[in-house]
Amino acid sequence: MSPFWITIAILALAALGYLLGRSRSVRLAGGDTRALHSRPTYHGWHVALFTALPALVLLALARLLQAPGWLAPAALALGVAGLAVALSRTAPQFRARNVVEQVVRGILIVCSLIAIATTVAIVLSLVFESLRFFRMYPWQDFFFGTEWTPSFGGGSELGMLPLLWGTLYISLIALLVAVPVGLYAAIYMSEYATPRVRSVVKPAIEVLAGIPTIVYGLFALVTVGPLLRDWIAQPLGLGSSGSSVMTAGLVMGMMLIPFVSSLSDDIINAVPQSLRDGSLAMGSTHSETIRQVVLPAALPGIVGAVLLAASRAIGETMIVVLGAGAMARISPNPFEAMTTITVKIVGQLTGDNDFASPETLVAFALGLTLFVMTLGLNVLALYIVRKYREQYE
Repeated sequence: MSPFWITIAILALAALGYLLGRSRSVRLAGGDTRALHSRPTYHGWHVALFTALPALVLLALARLLQAPGWLAPAALALGVAGLAVALSRTAPQFRARNVVEQVVRGILIVCSLIAIATTVAIVLSLVFESLRFFRMYPWQDFFFGTEWTPSFGGGSELGMLPLLWGTLYISLIALLVAVPVGLYAAIYMSEYATPRVRSVVKPAIEVLAGIPTIVYGLFALVTVGPLLRDWIAQPLGLGSSGSSVMTAGLVMGMMLIPFVSSLSDDIINAVPQSLRDGSLAMGSTHSETIRQVVLPAALPGIVGAVLLAASRAIGETMIVVLGAGAMARISPNPFEAMTTITVKIVGQLTGDNDFASPETLVAFALGLTLFVMTLGLNVLALYIVRKYREQYE
C-alpha cells in the first residue's frame, strides 16, 4: 500500500475513533453527560488525536529518512494501537479536555518552532555562503565598489553600490507615490466617506493588493514606460528608453497604495471617538480635528505602515525587471534604466552556474544585505509603534 493510501486510512481511522470515543463516553455515563468530567466531544477528539498523531509522525519520518517500506504499514498498525489505548482510557472521570488541550498546545508550539527554525535556517544559509564569497572576493570592494561587471571568465567587478543606489532610488519614488495617495485615501475612508461609499471604495482599493506583480510589470513595460518616454523623457532630452527608474517607481507605488491605505485606515479608525468629540466641542472644524488630533494620535502606526511598505518595495523584483531594466549604474536621472539588488540576485543564480565561483556566491552576499535592510526597517517600524503608541482609556 502506498503512503498516500496509508495516510487516508489513518485519517479515516481517526474519524472512526472520534465517533467511537464520543459514543463510548456517553454510554459509560449511562446517557447522562452531566456525569462526565469532559464533554463527549473532548473524548472523541482524545481518541482521534491519539490515533492519528503518532501514526502520521512515524509515516512522515519514514518518508523523510527514506526508511524501509515496512515502516509505512507499521504506522497504520501504530494508529490501530493508539485507537485501542485511547478507547481503553475513556471513562466518566477521565480528564479528556485537559489532555486534548495539552496536545493542541504542543502542536501549536511545534508549529511555532518550525517557523523559527525556518528563519534561522534561512539566515544561516545566507551567512555561510556569504562567508565563502568574502574568502574569494574582498569585502571592501563589494561594499564600496562602484562597478558591477560580473564575468565568469575572470576580472569581475562586484561592487554593490550601483545596485543599492537603484534599489533605494526606485523605492523612494514608489513611496512618494504610495504614501500621499494611500494616506489621503485612508483619511477619506475613515473620516469623510459614508458607510455605503466605504463599503465600495475600500474593497476596490484592496483589489490592487491581489494583482500579481508580473501583471504590474507588464503594465509598466507596455503602458507606463512608453508614455513617460514619449511625453516627458524625450521632449525634455532626459532619455529615450521606456525602461527607467521612474517607470518602475510609479508602478511600484501603485502596488503599494493598498498597503499604506489599509493599514492607515485601520489605525485612524482605532483613534477613540472621544478625542474627535472633544475637539469638535471646543470649536475645531472637522478638518482641524483630523489635522491636529486624529493624525498626531495615529502617527506612530502610520509611520510603521510606511516603513513596512518600504521594506516591501525594497524586495520587489518583477516590476523592476520589466520596468527599470537591468543596467547597474549610479545616476541622478530618473529616466535612465537602472536595476536593483533583487534583480541581480536572480540574474546571478539563473542558468548553469558554478556555485564555487564568486560570481555566483555574490548572490548570497546581496541576499544577506537585502535581508539586513528589510529586517532593520521592520524592527524600526515595531520600535516606533511600541515606543510612541498612546494608550487611550
